[in-house]
Amino acid sequence: MADKTNPSFVGMTPSGDAALGRVQLAPEVLEVIIGIATIEVEGVVATQGNFATGVAEKLGRVMYGKGVKTEWVDEGLKIDVYCIIEYGHSIPTVATKIQQEIRQAVYHMTSLATHEVNVHITGIRFDE
Repeated sequence: MADKTNPSFVGMTPSGDAALGRVQLAPEVLEVIIGIATIEVEGVVATQGNFATGVAEKLGRVMYGKGVKTEWVDEGLKIDVYCIIEYGHSIPTVATKIQQEIRQAVYHMTSLATHEVNVHITGIRFDE
């Protein structure tokens, strides 16, 4: 579900006197960071991917970036996460926790501030 409208890498220029070079992040790296942060929130069962990610998972490949869409807008990084919640958890509480965890993980791992983190609940999973 990655938005490929900006296929270039995210570049960061060093600050201060230690100009050692550039650091570039592939958009897929951000998606993996966001996907892992989302799954670690209590009450989240899974993230919702598309048909291609579903086939890849059936073949045994783990898709950490599924259900995540990133987009660079004028104000900064916009993130959309599509996930499934476990029955019995408060949706507003879980959604708020997802937003907090994503912002914290992205900032601590990349030093990038997020403009928006939108959480889309696509389903509720009941105990089997």
